[in-house]
This record gives sequence, structure tokens and C-alpha cells, in this order.
Amino acid sequence: MLQEALTHLVSGIALRPEDVSVASRSTDRGEVLEVRVHPEDLGRVIGRSGRTAKSLRTVITSLADGRRVRVDVADTDR
Repeated sequence: MLQEALTHLVSGIALRPEDVSVASRSTDRGEVLEVRVHPEDLGRVIGRSGRTAKSLRTVITSLADGRRVRVDVADTDR
């Protein structure tokens, strides 16, 4: 559910929603959601001083019902 919610939110922000992908993996410290977008949309998803990314993390954390979740915005150039 968290993966679909994050995909929906990021697709609404990105100019190329077809290039949005969210991968989920479990670690010993909780769930990690990794967001990948088109390189031109990276700045839009992160926002000024990381405000948009922080807001996305806040929404997803509130949906997680106490579970540990980390949201990472992946840099596609690496």
C-alpha cells in the first residue's frame, strides 16, 4: 500500500509520470522505498532545500501506522 501511495504522489509531481518507479525492499531496520524519476524531474521531486522530499516522507510515515519506513530519492546518474 505504501509503495502505491508513494507512486501516486510522485507521479502527480513529476512532468514525466510514466518514468516514475518505486521499489520496495525490506531490511533489518524496516522497509525502504526507493523512488526513481527521469533526471529532469529529480529537482521537482526533491524540491527547494529538500522540502518536497521531506513532505513525501512525512506523508508516507504517517500512512505506515508505526512501522519503520525510509523513503530514498535515487540519483539516476550513479
